[in-house]
Amino acid sequence: MKHVVVTARSQCGLEEIDDPQVAENYARIKILSAPLCTEFHQFLNGDTGPLGGHEAAGEVVDIGPRVNMVKPGDRVVVMPQSGCGICALCTSGDHIYCQNKKDPKAICGNQTGTATYAQYCVQQDWLLVPIPDDLSYDHASMACCGMGPGFNAMQTMQVMPTDTVLISGLGPVGLGTAAIALYRGARVLGLEMNTYRIALAREMGVEAVIDPTSDSALEEIMDLTDARGVAKSVECSSVETAPDFLVKAAARRGQIASPGWGGPMNAREINAKGLTVHGCWHWNHQRDTESMMATIRGAKSLLDKTITHTFPFSKAQEALEIRASNQCGKIVLHPWEE
Repeated sequence: MKHVVVTARSQCGLEEIDDPQVAENYARIKILSAPLCTEFHQFLNGDTGPLGGHEAAGEVVDIGPRVNMVKPGDRVVVMPQSGCGICALCTSGDHIYCQNKKDPKAICGNQTGTATYAQYCVQQDWLLVPIPDDLSYDHASMACCGMGPGFNAMQTMQVMPTDTVLISGLGPVGLGTAAIALYRGARVLGLEMNTYRIALAREMGVEAVIDPTSDSALEEIMDLTDARGVAKSVECSSVETAPDFLVKAAARRGQIASPGWGGPMNAREINAKGLTVHGCWHWNHQRDTESMMATIRGAKSLLDKTITHTFPFSKAQEALEIRASNQCGKIVLHPWEE
């Protein structure tokens, strides 16, 4: 198979390697949609070797002897990471927090198989989510980081049409979060400085986008919320100062969900306002698969705006350059297109 390798700083190419093999309860998936995420940092840094990747949708083509939940030909979304499958977190659908994760390469005897910027990967059968017939691979692949963290945030905070939601950072994760909030009928505000993404967010229906570095940013939010602050907000930027800004912008008894990996929050102000802070990394596939797929189905027109670029494998270099420029929403690679 072909997979993407970093060859030098800001340089990548395609390399041929043996197809990954299956064992135990692992299946091999032919990857048809591979969204780009944060791995562009490896590309920029020039950390040579296979480029990672943890998002994929595709078709099951081979199964191990203990697989009983999927079969060849099934269309699936590949959940990130590989939990133990037996702890309380895994069995309840929160495998992302598993403390005893498995090593798929060691189990299956592969050199690769976990990176998704490749033509094949392997994953345990219980971590393969069925794709409904009416959803494309590109749309379904948004169930990973494109919409996954934001979906968790919306579910956890029970966002409704009567809510105003503030999203910090309108990059690929933030735009996906905005799509979900808009699909739910909520009023959406954003914090962003990138002009490309500001224009895209407004085209989607985000009511107002505020520059978080402006001296008047907090005042603008208060003006937009009748001086109460925001009852529900989501941190998607991973900027060091962003989480604490959301604390300042929060309404009393408000909620903050944080898929991002930013800096600290002021515990004193959290307590004084009676805020609830949620860590939202990935969604619960055991409980919420039907709801996730319904959200993707209902938000298709918004996803068509958030997925700003698709590329064949032969243009992985160009795809990563655009991702690194931040002049994009979500980018999807198609590993079997030349």
